[in-house]
Amino acid sequence: MQKYIFLLISTFLIACSSDNQEITPTETFIKAADMSFLPLIEAEGVLFKNKENNTEDALQTLKNAGCNTIRIRLWHTPESATSSFNEVKSFCQRVRNKGLKIWLCVHYSDTWADPGHQQKPQAWENLTFQQLKIEFENYTATIAAELKPEIMQIGNETNSGFLFPEGNLMTNETQFLTLLAAGASKIRTHSPATKIMLHYAGIEGANWFFSKTTAIDFDYIGLSYYPIWHGKNLSLLEETIKTLGTTHQKKVCIAETAYPFTYNWNDWTNNIIGSSDQILPNFEATPLGQKNYLLQIQNSIKSSKFGAGFCYWGAEWVAFRGNQATNGSSWENQALWDFNLKALPVLEAFN
Repeated sequence: MQKYIFLLISTFLIACSSDNQEITPTETFIKAADMSFLPLIEAEGVLFKNKENNTEDALQTLKNAGCNTIRIRLWHTPESATSSFNEVKSFCQRVRNKGLKIWLCVHYSDTWADPGHQQKPQAWENLTFQQLKIEFENYTATIAAELKPEIMQIGNETNSGFLFPEGNLMTNETQFLTLLAAGASKIRTHSPATKIMLHYAGIEGANWFFSKTTAIDFDYIGLSYYPIWHGKNLSLLEETIKTLGTTHQKKVCIAETAYPFTYNWNDWTNNIIGSSDQILPNFEATPLGQKNYLLQIQNSIKSSKFGAGFCYWGAEWVAFRGNQATNGSSWENQALWDFNLKALPVLEAFN
């Protein structure tokens, strides 16, 4: 009888908590690295090394360090093979073979999409909105059905919408939300196990943006956070994660972040970060500072019961075209490998 009552109580508790998005101890905290450039970088002859300074598959080094998810960028019809559907499909298989999960970042553009750039694919340039919606739905369905990622973003940093001008949130809010809803529906139909993410860059305005998307069927709130662009107030970051999670009952991820291990450079491509005023005063631009920054970001995420994980962006973007290249990397001093291609101590923060 006691066993029967215990089972009834347990069943009741599980049922009552089924709609709660709180991260439970049994769920996996997402520890991801964006490795989108890896196929290109390897094709140009770069060999990454682990912390013992031995040549090793970069994906294996990440997995050994505790990384469990690889984020991959997808462009519609890029100028080269980089981030094309065929390259991404092959890369996804390689990631799966390593036993790692896939987080697919679909830009819905032929090139970079971000808050200031949301140009729709050239192939969709002269379509009516209804024709655009159909193409968007078919493309989304194909991605979900063939790649079946564990996480799929509908757009990248869609602060002001995507697929401009039709999907511009500021001028065509109804059409933007119509496209989001249609995309989510296609993902649910063609890959039911995939978690859907909406992605906003920064802290300021995040509450406003996600108040617009309350009718959309999605799982994760994704935020980009870089001190150089989004402020140096980590307390505000924590507060925003808690507010968004509580308000919308959604899990929250830091979808992009990174930090320098030096102000120096390793090629002639201008770097994004090169001075102390661009980073947090408590974390120096050193290998230890980079590691401690990522540990603090994790603490900020975990301070909320809705914090689901993080992704380190540009993890692999080393100076892959030589130390005099002007078309190399603007991010090599923020990568997870140093200028000698040896894994940095920051990888310990993944464990």
